[in-house]
Amino acid sequence: MIKFLDLKKINEPYETAFQEKLKSVLEKGWYILGKEVVTFEVNFAKYCCTKHCIGVGNGFDALVLIFKGYIQLGKMQKGDEVIVPANTYIATILAILQADLVPVLAEPKLETYNINPVLIQKKITSKTKAILVVHLYGQLAEMDKINEIATQNKLIVVEDAAQAHGAFLSESQMSGNLNNAAAFSFYPGKNLGCIGDGGAVTTNDFELAKIIQIIRNYGSEKKYYTDYIGVNSRLDELQAAFLNVKLPNLDADNEHRRTVAKRYLSEIKNNKITMPFWDFSNNHVFHLFVIRTEKRGELQDYLKENGIETMIHYPVPPHKQKAFENWNHLSFPITEKIHNEVLSLPISPIMTADEVDFVIQKLNLWTS
Repeated sequence: MIKFLDLKKINEPYETAFQEKLKSVLEKGWYILGKEVVTFEVNFAKYCCTKHCIGVGNGFDALVLIFKGYIQLGKMQKGDEVIVPANTYIATILAILQADLVPVLAEPKLETYNINPVLIQKKITSKTKAILVVHLYGQLAEMDKINEIATQNKLIVVEDAAQAHGAFLSESQMSGNLNNAAAFSFYPGKNLGCIGDGGAVTTNDFELAKIIQIIRNYGSEKKYYTDYIGVNSRLDELQAAFLNVKLPNLDADNEHRRTVAKRYLSEIKNNKITMPFWDFSNNHVFHLFVIRTEKRGELQDYLKENGIETMIHYPVPPHKQKAFENWNHLSFPITEKIHNEVLSLPISPIMTADEVDFVIQKLNLWTS
């Protein structure tokens, strides 16, 4: 069986270094917001070409804290509208709601699966205060166009970069540094993943960074003195230590993913399968390699029978979820088409050439 993602195998090369980090943390006896967290915050800020990085509990909290920070600073207020892709993982939507803001859904482009800038413009109202961009599957959204719209309408732009660690437009234009603030997840399956939950906010805004730093720790800048209504969302010291070990290899891991993606794109030849769009730049880190077919169930069963594990990202769009019954009547045909047809193929930094050969061979032989 070619696993969709073999996390044990991905982390095996780091086991010795992880054990050393564990021993070091235990010896220091400092388990919350210690030197490993500070070191990672410095390292990841530098990697993303940003001035600030704040480690938090997970990627969802990172998004929520960005919006709560803006509300606390008076740059947004509860009830403001945030334009967000209709085609995204549910956490993106939930984060807006958790911050007492109103999500306004906009369709993606079918080719890239990312939000359509033209439709963003059409969704702007007097209540709109921000655009939450998702770099879905690891491909950067059209940031130049989106930033232009935001500038013209005086809107905040937040990046959901949970799937886009290391994607970039230029040496100084990294995911996490493409406008006001960005949220990252270090969930184990991410391109940069720890072995538990973890997240971070990156920004060049000193005031925002400072307020998030305080809010993540019960709203206290000084222990037992609470200045703001805060939460408990801190990047774990041990997870930060593991991330410090893995960060130096992120670019090489991403390059391996691109190598696999290039082979898929150039060698899979089946007219029943729609391949993803990619312009062969560094704007895609292939957290996921997502194909489409009208006969997804048949293809997934066929691949499983042939020893290839696949996943569906995602089977149900946000507006059709049971939790959002007030949205169930809405129609987003492009989003619905994507969610009905997408299938994610195995791709990872440890995938071998033989495994890629096998996946390509079986996809080319599929006749449905």
